[in-house]
Amino acid sequence: MFPVVRKAEAKICADMSLDKEYAPIDGLADFNKGSRGALFGFDHPDVNSGRVASCQTLSGTGALKVIGDFIHKFRKVPIYMSKPTWGNHNSIFASCNLATHSYRYFDAKTKGLDINGMIEDLSNAQAGSVVLLHTCAHNPTGVDPTKEQWAMIAKVCKDNKLFPFFDTAYQGFTSGDLDKDGYGLRFFLDQGFQMVIAQSFAKIMGLYGERTGALHFVCNNKEDAGRVLSQIKIIVRQNYSSPPKHGARIAAMILNDTELRAQWFTELVAVTNRITEMRLALKAELDKIAVKGNWDHIVNQIGMFSFTGLTLKQSEAMVKKHHIYMTKNGRISVCGITTNNVAYVAACIKDVVDNC
Repeated sequence: MFPVVRKAEAKICADMSLDKEYAPIDGLADFNKGSRGALFGFDHPDVNSGRVASCQTLSGTGALKVIGDFIHKFRKVPIYMSKPTWGNHNSIFASCNLATHSYRYFDAKTKGLDINGMIEDLSNAQAGSVVLLHTCAHNPTGVDPTKEQWAMIAKVCKDNKLFPFFDTAYQGFTSGDLDKDGYGLRFFLDQGFQMVIAQSFAKIMGLYGERTGALHFVCNNKEDAGRVLSQIKIIVRQNYSSPPKHGARIAAMILNDTELRAQWFTELVAVTNRITEMRLALKAELDKIAVKGNWDHIVNQIGMFSFTGLTLKQSEAMVKKHHIYMTKNGRISVCGITTNNVAYVAACIKDVVDNC
């Protein structure tokens, strides 16, 4: 739990003027404003321009579902997602009755980005379709585009009239810097795209159980944003009526108070530094005990997760034989690695690589 979250929560609990009445359908205005600041930059004109329709949601997953319902109702085009992507993406958009397609993303040989395959697939996508992009710390691969590659992706989206949809669960949780982690999204914003964003504060503030998130439609003007928001409210009203207040109050206080925001930035750096240190430690242990293969991708990938390259059989052995819990596609949580268990994790990887 972030110390800054405890500090903000203590202030909120001590404020006897606050009530437990329903929040507005679109959530707390201060939270929505602060959320835009985190995405775009706190001094960016679109924090207050009115052309962004924002709505507090049930974390990032709730944002994805509301956006999916909106797309099905008003756009009726396929959605293209990276291969692989977060497993719940497919389930959510299928439940919204969207036609789902994939574009190439992860290169199993290099364990990096297949940028040429991605551009080719997006070039051949149905014109006008929605394309889902991970703002940073791609889940599950931990592989992100470079600045030059973001420019290539923006160009193919513009040429093929694709509608960008950014899933933003880890901004600030990759490098500890909101500006650096938000580069791709902000590049699209500066290129004049209309687009939609799902945003979560589960990881970046540790507000997992508070279900604190938002969605944002970047529109051409304030009038369009008003019309979009009115339709979003109808969808929300039919789903869960209105969002919870407590997590949004915490996040809003941190985002809009310069002193608390500065403390949060410091704590983000501490968290992300530990993740980086654990990547380096795991790579060093793998090299030390001479595990077969090249493990450079452990330190080249970013974010909470590493796409280890372990096969299905090897991943299952990690769980069943060694009690190291990871997904069957080889994704492991770097946050679960500590100085006390890193040698054990490396030894178990060596065992499954040698014997499975």
